[in-house]
Amino acid sequence: MTAYASMRDAIDLVKEGAFDYISKPFEIDDVIATIDRALQLREAEEENRRLRQELQQQYDFAALIGDSPAFQLMLKQVTEVCASRAIVLLQGASGTGKELVARAIHYNSPRKARPFVAVNCAAIPDNLLESELFGHVKGAFTGAVARNEGRFVAADGGTLFLDEIGDMPLVLQAKVLRAIQEQSFEPVGSSRTRTVDVRIVSATHHDLRREVEQGLFREDLFYRLNVFPIAMPALRDRSADIPTLARHFLQRHASAMGKRIQGFRPAALAAMGSYDWPGNIRELQNCVERAVIVARGDVVESGDLPDYIFARRTAAGGQIPSELDTELARLERDFIMAALRECSGVQARAAERLGITERSLWHRIKKLDIRVMKNVG
Repeated sequence: MTAYASMRDAIDLVKEGAFDYISKPFEIDDVIATIDRALQLREAEEENRRLRQELQQQYDFAALIGDSPAFQLMLKQVTEVCASRAIVLLQGASGTGKELVARAIHYNSPRKARPFVAVNCAAIPDNLLESELFGHVKGAFTGAVARNEGRFVAADGGTLFLDEIGDMPLVLQAKVLRAIQEQSFEPVGSSRTRTVDVRIVSATHHDLRREVEQGLFREDLFYRLNVFPIAMPALRDRSADIPTLARHFLQRHASAMGKRIQGFRPAALAAMGSYDWPGNIRELQNCVERAVIVARGDVVESGDLPDYIFARRTAAGGQIPSELDTELARLERDFIMAALRECSGVQARAAERLGITERSLWHRIKKLDIRVMKNVG
């Protein structure tokens, strides 16, 4: 505060970090109000910093879970491309975690402090997608009552995630190609060119090469997007990761619901391991969430899983097993045999691995007529 206030002094002080500038004479209520505003701003900045840290932790590589060879190959490619400016194309079936990987790429890149903007090209009507991407001026079309900057501008300095780009209308693909190549475009209804600095990560469940051959996708846009392709493995191709993923989702949902559930019965894990998971990781997460809701004990039983998990189609004819008891016995036998192999046939260790008593394991071995040999496998 000073008795010799001037606009120049105020500007210089604010540039140096001052929140405000008070000149004499002043009212004490005005000073208190100014301090309150400064404290509110500091609290907001601290909250934003905390949220950014949580967001970065959420999309840290630790959030990408799996040890299977297929998943580790994908993870290696992700780590290789993060620091670059390269355009990335994520290819995989629905539910394989494409947006999670896109966010991990962004939050582990030099652009992490700038926006990550996602657009689902399949969820926006064709006649609105151009305006959604590039913005529009007021009055550009019926219903354009206000100016809209668009997603390219919103992502300036950061990453634009074009999800399901294989569903983008063919007529719009030429403008998208130019925007990606030149980082410039004209909003709908405007002749003024906008320039941005945006990194593109796109994703699709389509085979874009086949789409190009069929004339459904521009060849030049495909090659522009396909600079660094990453194949997202289906869950059935990384079945070894199912127990780890299931436990991760169990911990998350049990905590959110305030339930103390420690894990899964071996039969429940075996059933999930034998299912094909056409909906991939998203379907597994939904399955575990349902199991947490219906579970009454401290572990998830096979009966807590949805019925469709046990209606597994066989590779030959797609038939549903005729007897549930027979199928469960097969699963139980497979699980016990796997534990015995891991523990070199030592039943005490295998029982501990399965989470049951040694006596219970002995009864199951006898019931299922399993032949135990030391140093199995």
